Amino acid sequence: MIKDAFRTERKNKRINLKADLIVIGGGLSGVCAAITAARDGIKVVLVQDRPVLGGNASSEVRLWALGATSHMGNNNRWAREGGLINEILLDNLYRNKEGNPLIFDTILLEKVYNEDNITLLLNTAIYETQKVSDRRIGSVKAFCSQNSTSYILEAPLFCDASGDGIVAFQAGASFRMGAESPAEFDEGFAPNIEDYGNLLGHSLYFYTKDLGKPVDYKAPSFAIDNAAELPRIRNYQLNDHGCKLWWVEYGGRLDTIHQSEDIKFELWKVVYGIWDYVKNSGKFPDAENLTLEWVGTIPGKRESRRFEGDYMLSQKDIVEQRPHYDDIAFGGWAMDLHPADGVYSKHNSCTQWHGKGIYTIPYRCYYSKDIDNLFLAGRIISASHVAFGSSRVMLTCAHGAQAVGKAAVLCSKNSWSPRTLADQDNIRHLQLELNKDGQSIPGIETPDAEDLVQTARVSSSSTLELSSINTSVTWKTLASNMAQMLPLTSGNKYTFTIKLKALENTSLTIKLKRSSSEKHFTPDVEMASKTFEIISGKQEVTFISDKKVDQDGYFYLCFMKNEAVEVLLSDERFSGIMTVHQKVNRAVSNFGMQEPPEHIGIDTFDFWTPERTPDGKNMALTVFPSISCFSPEKIKNGCLRPTSNGQVNAWVAALDDAMPQLTLTWEKPKSIKQIKIFFDADFDNALESILMTHPESVTHFVVRDYEIFNDRDQLIYTKKDNYQAINSITFDKTVKTGALTIRFKKPGKNVPVGVFKVSVF
Repeated sequence: MIKDAFRTERKNKRINLKADLIVIGGGLSGVCAAITAARDGIKVVLVQDRPVLGGNASSEVRLWALGATSHMGNNNRWAREGGLINEILLDNLYRNKEGNPLIFDTILLEKVYNEDNITLLLNTAIYETQKVSDRRIGSVKAFCSQNSTSYILEAPLFCDASGDGIVAFQAGASFRMGAESPAEFDEGFAPNIEDYGNLLGHSLYFYTKDLGKPVDYKAPSFAIDNAAELPRIRNYQLNDHGCKLWWVEYGGRLDTIHQSEDIKFELWKVVYGIWDYVKNSGKFPDAENLTLEWVGTIPGKRESRRFEGDYMLSQKDIVEQRPHYDDIAFGGWAMDLHPADGVYSKHNSCTQWHGKGIYTIPYRCYYSKDIDNLFLAGRIISASHVAFGSSRVMLTCAHGAQAVGKAAVLCSKNSWSPRTLADQDNIRHLQLELNKDGQSIPGIETPDAEDLVQTARVSSSSTLELSSINTSVTWKTLASNMAQMLPLTSGNKYTFTIKLKALENTSLTIKLKRSSSEKHFTPDVEMASKTFEIISGKQEVTFISDKKVDQDGYFYLCFMKNEAVEVLLSDERFSGIMTVHQKVNRAVSNFGMQEPPEHIGIDTFDFWTPERTPDGKNMALTVFPSISCFSPEKIKNGCLRPTSNGQVNAWVAALDDAMPQLTLTWEKPKSIKQIKIFFDADFDNALESILMTHPESVTHFVVRDYEIFNDRDQLIYTKKDNYQAINSITFDKTVKTGALTIRFKKPGKNVPVGVFKVSVF
């Protein structure tokens, strides 16, 4: 028994914790920053004010995590974010392809729990920031309501990934809230504040369940009774639930920080009113057996403060794909702004304008320009309101946060400030370390002098020479324009032969297109166009380019829409080879073509997008001369995905090589401690974290089984049932050998082995 006499006051239990880095916020950004830093050996405290990790991606909010792939509805090919966030998505695919948000919670918790260098504080809110000088934070104070414990957290470095920027705000860092004028950054897409509003609102989701018998519903007294009059009610479709209800939005004309509870209650009124309308208006008879299974208790917040760094991302960075010397992450979601009145607005639910390709984000956006030891991560990074419309999505946020975690390690080990790391002589260290972990920073070459593969002779048992993609029994109607993407080499004239089937005598136009820039995969330049007379029945058509290909790059052999014609498909899949369609994806404002108003500074172009797995098969065709860009030397170049300059950047074995091998040989024996292998895990496949289901638990390109042998043909490592893109193998004892041979098992009958990179240290 505990018995304590009256006192004039009592204080909560207090715990002092010291670390190398304090990360505030346990959304995907905070999780990725914390894990990245911890894996490199520094001590981290991760503070999350909710009972679960994941933020908007958690089971509390239930928004799918998305980024540059944008539901595969844009021209950003092979654009899924790399490194740790890709590891998390592949874990989730393997264990949770059905998209259960509760399972995703456990995957994030496990990732953090398994890191010995992380101290995790859940249900713990920061309430005070203490500074040791005007420009430096010394500690933060926090309180956990579940264990009645106060914490004082001290560190030389802090990362604010809290969404509202609680620590950055209390520390006095410069911030913005709301939209800039069009003139400040020359942004034609900047909104009319009076009409459209300053801020994006919150959204609240709900789930429904079929009980197999009629269910009555009586709305609470606070529910709105005019849901039928909501401008956005037309968006509702029966059985929509979770984040498909993103349009249930409100609060952009209020203070999205201090009035957040008011916004939530208004959204509750709207949600329960919408359900009253669905159940009791008589317009949804199929809803008779449905009940509300879950309604969010906290809304998903889109926008509040944005803090100023030494660089501010803006519209032209996105549209022009501007390079920066300190690029460390990339984005590719549309510039996506919502009217401030949300569900009550007369405007469309959102306005989305896409860039032609992905854009890069400089490191200078990820630290405060005012506070010397404060990193920024997540949606609060240094960006204009328009650029924020793209950079705010979770996978883009997480990708940048990985860079913050790695930057904190370098700052800690070198006694640098975040700004010191931005020096041109220092930033290359960060870029190198990130790319070694699979970050895939576009346009940044980071040769690694310590990687022993750079001095090795590389050979393979076979190499793909792609002269044909063999036939299957599947025919595809040309219901939309369809193109086979192929990496072609300058100086060649190419001949393509394709098998067709026509329902009647007709004509078919075939075009050869390419991109106007090495920065993107938008086929906006027409190289040739020919129209063929097609007779009813099966036949072959041969397309011969009249002139030589003028540059290395991805070219698009386009078959223009004709519903009387079918093309023969193949079951064979190859790294860096795919088909795309000029079709509509309304979920991301893709209507086949983007035609923005002339004055807003955004490009007009066509969308050519892939189909989702298991669809998206290649066309059956032959090509002469053969495509020869899959040599084993590609594993040295450091690129971990195909690039728009026509480089697949992978060694691909011959399709008939069932057990291909890759051999690294050195003139003298090397002492080896670690081997890293970077596999093709289909970076074009958008792996939405929840709600949407995926047909496979493992991407079809990834190598599942392999073995590694030394120069005496002795087995030194075996891997079974791999599903990850990056395999890092660390030996307990140093292996001394003059050669390494890696023997792979082919991932599938119609899929050859593909490897982007091998590193040896």
